[in-house]
Amino acid sequence: DDAAHYEKLLRRQGRVEVVEVREDEALERRIPERAVVVLLDERGKQLSSQAFAAFLEERRQGGRDVVFVIGGPFGTALDRADHRLSLGPMTLPHLLARVVLLEQLFRAHKILAGEPYHH
Repeated sequence: DDAAHYEKLLRRQGRVEVVEVREDEALERRIPERAVVVLLDERGKQLSSQAFAAFLEERRQGGRDVVFVIGGPFGTALDRADHRLSLGPMTLPHLLARVVLLEQLFRAHKILAGEPYHH
């Protein structure tokens, strides 16, 4: 499965944890208090892969964990979002959005390390 593939590759770069929750209340409890919360939202800001890498590096320099939230088929009622990012104007099933996000996280780490990305 593609998500497991990218999770494995990302674990070489740093700590990655994929958590699936069923209810918004459970989601709120799972987010660390000091974490930067990034909600994937079709109305959010769209970034190139290079800009996404720079975005991640800025947060890493700040020393805070980054939590990405992908809503289910009906979105999420999450009130706490420091940033809203879009993977594009098309609506994606949340499992496909997870794979795209994991791939972009892997690509960002390669960009930041100055390594070629051939995957």
